[in-house]
Amino acid sequence: MKNSPVFLYRVSTKRTSSGKTSYYSLKVKRSCPSYGPELEGEEEKKGRGNPISVQLFPPELVEHIISFLPVRDVVALGQTCHYFHEVCDAESMWRRICRRLSPRLREQGSGVRSWKRAAILNYTKGLYFQAFGGRRRCLGKSVAPLLAHGYRRFLPTKDHVFILDYSGTLFFLKNALVSSTLGQIQWKRACRYVILCRGAKDFASDPRCDTVYRKYLYVLATREQLGVVDTTSSRACDCVEVYLQSSGQRVFKMTFHHSMSFKQIVLVGQETQRALLLLTEEGKIYFLVVNETQLDQPRSYTVQLTLRKMSCCLPHLRVACMASNQSSTLYLTDQGGVYFEVHTPGVYRDLFGTLQAFDPLDQQMPLALSLPAKVLFCALGYNHFGLVDEFGRIFMQGNNRYGQLGTGDKMDRGEPTQVHYLQRPIALWCGLNHSLVLSQGSDFRKELLGCGCGAGGRLPGWPKGSASFVKLHVKVPLCACSLCSTRECLYMLSSHDIEHHPDYRDLPASKVVGTPEPNPGSGEPQDPGGATWACEEYLSQIHSCPTLQDRMEKMKEIVGWMPLMAAQKDFFWEALDMLQRAAGGVDKAPPSP
Repeated sequence: MKNSPVFLYRVSTKRTSSGKTSYYSLKVKRSCPSYGPELEGEEEKKGRGNPISVQLFPPELVEHIISFLPVRDVVALGQTCHYFHEVCDAESMWRRICRRLSPRLREQGSGVRSWKRAAILNYTKGLYFQAFGGRRRCLGKSVAPLLAHGYRRFLPTKDHVFILDYSGTLFFLKNALVSSTLGQIQWKRACRYVILCRGAKDFASDPRCDTVYRKYLYVLATREQLGVVDTTSSRACDCVEVYLQSSGQRVFKMTFHHSMSFKQIVLVGQETQRALLLLTEEGKIYFLVVNETQLDQPRSYTVQLTLRKMSCCLPHLRVACMASNQSSTLYLTDQGGVYFEVHTPGVYRDLFGTLQAFDPLDQQMPLALSLPAKVLFCALGYNHFGLVDEFGRIFMQGNNRYGQLGTGDKMDRGEPTQVHYLQRPIALWCGLNHSLVLSQGSDFRKELLGCGCGAGGRLPGWPKGSASFVKLHVKVPLCACSLCSTRECLYMLSSHDIEHHPDYRDLPASKVVGTPEPNPGSGEPQDPGGATWACEEYLSQIHSCPTLQDRMEKMKEIVGWMPLMAAQKDFFWEALDMLQRAAGGVDKAPPSP
């Protein structure tokens, strides 16, 4: 037993001053010498053992050691060499990690990388918020339900927040209410949670941006129902359950035939004529109308489920997803087409700039939008919306009174207009009179950009608002995937899914705006984007200004129009402010670094 070898294993990490891991190494050392007894004393004096390769150890042992590392460290270790890449990518090791993170999570589905996906989902899940009112403006984090299998969707209501995970469990996060300095009641954080229901597919509430109107929560779920009469067999049927958002009490339930399977629900219309739009797995749209003011009364009645005109007039199209507000609905097909339903003339005029094609007697007639490429996802506000195509380009349309389209001006757009300085966003959100974009830089850090009205602190760092997308003073989580903004708070959901991410394509060189192309006839480069003409026009506008201050203001306005990155615009605006203060005699001395 004296000469038996003893192996020492140590996983060492080196961290920087900011707390981030810089590199990792797995050190393996033998305690017994291999040069014979005559060299034992000499080797002990030197204090060096005989290092051996980690590849000689069983893979199960190495996986067991690595499984104790955090998920972020495992991913970093897998990028060091080919051997650790294979070990850290093994599904058996991710199964160990997943069971350590979520002990109650059982066998996964039939996905190719189910355990790795589950482990990363549970490691990166989180709901972050930043309150607009009060003195304290920093990013906070709500309570994380231990039973949640990642975060798929969330919805803030008047008093609370609802979160749906990937296993179909809907959580009810109850907020801690505090009194602000202005005497208003605000919530500080989600301090505790309960399970509202299981087997949920989707949920929705009042589509208006103001959470005050969100009194009820409509949940699309699957429930086991009794089958044929006088039998004990049961069938899975889809149903819509209505809950009070204040208490989580169920007040209404409607069950559909077992042959109909739905995947999404949205609401449109007023409380007395609330239309529930249901999207089937086959891409068809059905709807029914309920009176929301009578849901809390103990009564039972029958509602009629009808096929929407979008599916009647265009039966060959398959709808992939829907978006709605109080008076309009947007349909996105699986081929990337976009169709609109607008129910009021005011919103129709804001979106399209005219009432020529509006028919008040046929409000369900879908209107197709002309777009040059396939649309991947969209965002719908009250009177404006945004689209993101397969090349990562952002198109905005609608009312632009507050600059919520991000085009650099405040002119309305009756057709999709591209925002040239933004590309490949992660998420897009359109509110009442402002818009938000979640983007990712070249260093994989995420940032939040916003434009439009900045009143009430809805654009942190830009209280006066901006007609162009500017970088907001918000610390964005590393794995943020979606966002939402209310009157009181900004929310960001963090949950990284390795199987679902925007798959953007590279735009052909012939379609890039402003890219010079050779002219076969003259042999000189062309300017298809009109950049040269635009610069000459900008110079003429600056030259026509009578004073230096007017030229400075015109230059700031032109910088907002130009297709620049948000950081570049911030730099030019700050530099112009410094020059303007120096020219006016306000800033005599140069600012200290």
